[in-house]
Amino acid sequence: MSDENQTSVPDIPEALVGVDLGEQSVSMTLDAELYPLQAVYGAAYIFIDRCYVFIDRPEAGRFRVTLSAKQGVEEIAALRALIGEFANELLSCAWRHQITQDNRVAIETVTVQAIAGAMGEPSLDDLADFDFTDEALDDPLGIAQSWEEKHGRKDPAEGAESQGGSA
Repeated sequence: MSDENQTSVPDIPEALVGVDLGEQSVSMTLDAELYPLQAVYGAAYIFIDRCYVFIDRPEAGRFRVTLSAKQGVEEIAALRALIGEFANELLSCAWRHQITQDNRVAIETVTVQAIAGAMGEPSLDDLADFDFTDEALDDPLGIAQSWEEKHGRKDPAEGAESQGGSA
């Protein structure tokens, strides 16, 4: 950007945003710890129909995004609006990225279940090949047992024999 055409945007620190009217572009410097690269790409993708987007890394831990208008822009306000919209979209993309990271296990589980369900029921050949002789699951609390097995209720036939023998 040339120094003579570079103008700072009001209310935004010059270290973060610079406007170059001669080039009809605006640049924003981002902290890589706050905004993951995937979020920067996501926000940039939203803007590729309106402006040219250039992403570079001027120094370690920083990204610089430069938006150049595809159509002529004569006003700083229009470029400021463009970078403001980009900043809002970037925040949205960063939040979606964080939600995805936090819920990765749930997303993968649901996806695997959906794919497994889409495969359909097992065929008779699949069931014939399945080994049902394996030991049952480990049940240290006795949850899989019936009430009678767990509490030792006698069979009604045994109770009738004991009553008939004592009478």
